[in-house]
Parts: sequence; C-alpha cells; structure tokens
Amino acid sequence: MIGRMGTSRRMSKIVKHNGVAYLCGQVGEGATVAEQTTDCLARVDALLKEAGSDRTHMLQAIIWLADMADFAEMNEVWDTWVPEGTAPARACGEAKLARDVLKVEIIVTAAIK
Repeated sequence: MIGRMGTSRRMSKIVKHNGVAYLCGQVGEGATVAEQTTDCLARVDALLKEAGSDRTHMLQAIIWLADMADFAEMNEVWDTWVPEGTAPARACGEAKLARDVLKVEIIVTAAIK
C-alpha cells in the first residue's frame, strides 16, 4: 500500500511505501547558505516526525546547491545535524533552483520506525 501525506495536485510532501518515507525537496529561509540549510533541516525534521521516522533512520539524502562554492558552509551545518554514526548515503550537486534566492534544497528518504 502507498500512503500519501500533504498531497496537492502537484506533489505529496511525504510518500510512504513498504516501511520507507520519501520526502519532497525542502528549502529554507535566510540570507546565507548556513541559515537556509538550518531552516531546511528543521523542515526535514518536522516531515520525518510526521512520517513516523527521524534523522537516525535516514537512508539517503540528495542535496542541491545553487553554487558549489557553498559546499563547505552547507557541510558545517549538515555535519552538526546528522547524529554520529547514522550518516545516510548522500549525493550533492549544483543545480539551478526554483527561485533565485534559494541556495540549497535537500531531499531525504528514510526508514519508518
């Protein structure tokens, strides 16, 4: 069975299937990459909780940066957010994001507890 949460015509915020939660891409508010990453990860936390999971159950993360020059700044926030020993499989690349003010977007897949 497939469960969808926060569904609109365009997308679902969460899709659950076979014990796995797939989150839609999250962006954050703020002027800097660090601020946007912090806000984005708070949104990921909220969706993981809603899905019945948490950051220790992440399986995969895909991170898009508007500029790879921001990689180190994003990683400073990421590295303090991910609990020791529970880092997911991860990819990070550069992409043109949906709005010019966006600097980071994070997509997470996690096991449901």
